Amino acid sequence: MTEAMSRADETTRGPMALRADAFLAAMAYERGCSPHTLRAYRRELEDFAAFAQKLLGEDATVQRLEHTHIRAYLGELYERGLSKASVARALAAIRSWCKWLARHGEIEQSPAALVATPKLPKHLPRVPTIEEMNRMVDAKAEETAAWPARDRVILELLYGCGIRNAELVGIDVKDIQWANEAILVRGKGRKERYVPLGDAAAEAVRAYLPERSQKLAAMRKDSPALLVNARGRGKGRLTTRSVGRIVKRMAVVQGLPAEVHPHTLRHAFGTHMLEEGADLRAIQELLGHERLSTTQRYTQLTVKKVEEVYDRTHPRAK
Repeated sequence: MTEAMSRADETTRGPMALRADAFLAAMAYERGCSPHTLRAYRRELEDFAAFAQKLLGEDATVQRLEHTHIRAYLGELYERGLSKASVARALAAIRSWCKWLARHGEIEQSPAALVATPKLPKHLPRVPTIEEMNRMVDAKAEETAAWPARDRVILELLYGCGIRNAELVGIDVKDIQWANEAILVRGKGRKERYVPLGDAAAEAVRAYLPERSQKLAAMRKDSPALLVNARGRGKGRLTTRSVGRIVKRMAVVQGLPAEVHPHTLRHAFGTHMLEEGADLRAIQELLGHERLSTTQRYTQLTVKKVEEVYDRTHPRAK
């Protein structure tokens, strides 16, 4: 960007919007946030900055922000018809920004700390049973899958390793450590971890690799990616959106709800391990959770299932 363009940008964007830009740049370069997270934060903060500048004036700086302004903004979001979950997401973005401003000495303290988060109804996600997952992963996919060998690898790695969709599509062939029976995955914030490569997943990958090589050779393409696009579009690497469509299609064919998505398989991985007696901290390591409290949500799922069994079977519960 030239100096002239930079000056022009500063004249069209107020001081508050520019500080939001600085925060987003820090998120990208210091924290290694994903493009999806950055887009979401940019959308929320640009909307809030526009509201605040309209309320306080175009030249208003972040030092003028107060908790009452944030509450007024949340009130406007409700008036627009946004759900509590959407309002909570907007507040989370504003909180992160205000914390960053306070940490860098631009404001004395975060005004967002005085704003309560909207209370959300607790909906525990419906996790497929072990039997349902085994049926889905073991099913013959020749009639429904565009590339059966590759699509089986997708299911085996999502459910067998508990990795995120973005981690899955980011795996390169060289990341598979055959000698150690592990896969190197890159999680949130560019953090790397190794996850075990189970026998079933290893078998699926070995069956797929020769087909992958043949497909790339036929398309006269080369790609480091483990999972490649069957039609060779773009750079050849499969996208998270494509993985979502593949998982949903294969789930529906097996009689599972259309709401099943790649993260459902990750939830199933953690829940089923816990049900089979795995240690919560071991599951935390495998899933790459920074906080144990995130992993403990799987305990809630398991307790809910136990309660349902009790209510259905115990004579004193009827």
